[in-house]
Amino acid sequence: MSQGYLNKDQVRVSVIIPTHNEAQSIGRVLADLPADIVTEVLVVDSNSTDGTPEIASKMGARVLHEPRRGYGRACLTGIANANAPDVVVFLDGDYSDRPDELPLLLAPIIEGRADITLGSRLHGRRSAGALPWHQVFGNRLAASLIRLLYGVKISDLGPFRAARADVLRQLELQENTYGWAVEIILKGTLAGFRIVEVPVSYYPRIGKSKISGTLRGTVGAAWFIMTLIVRYYFRQRRAGTPRAA
Repeated sequence: MSQGYLNKDQVRVSVIIPTHNEAQSIGRVLADLPADIVTEVLVVDSNSTDGTPEIASKMGARVLHEPRRGYGRACLTGIANANAPDVVVFLDGDYSDRPDELPLLLAPIIEGRADITLGSRLHGRRSAGALPWHQVFGNRLAASLIRLLYGVKISDLGPFRAARADVLRQLELQENTYGWAVEIILKGTLAGFRIVEVPVSYYPRIGKSKISGTLRGTVGAAWFIMTLIVRYYFRQRRAGTPRAA
């Protein structure tokens, strides 16, 4: 499903950053966002107790309080409150991805080559220890399953990503937790939207990961994601939806 070219001088870009106790890093994330590109920044905070919302607000971000936990829920809250964007960017608040690389994700969309872009940490410059071996393995396994079942060539399920706002509305995303990371890929592929992966650099996060910092957390998230991938596949087969080429 092809979308048109966006005028890079007029495109409205909303950046959504889910946070939970990111006081050590949120200032650096916000400071590194390209001010000449970003129209608005929405920090969706889930019950932080370390002053994260106050820091974000002082630095000009619009802070949304989302008391219900869940990464996907925070992203959906951000989408619902964004101010008429053309493109929405999703970025973690731990400074593991570099906000100044945002143009890399925007370029394929603005140039009319993509509807959704994914930042691949596995194809970009990665600092030693930034991704634990179990997280690398889980991401490669999930990406391989998506390639096998859906035919879309990706290598990673990284959090740094962007999408046209009209595409997000059409996909009607619903996953509230880990599943949000793959729901946009699966639904986007099944709907015929163009998904393009771009290499991004990746560094050790500031603070402790809520999921991937432990083997148990990674395995739990991976299992949920893998079952979701298979479930969507059989759902579309029952519905008779053709797999994307």
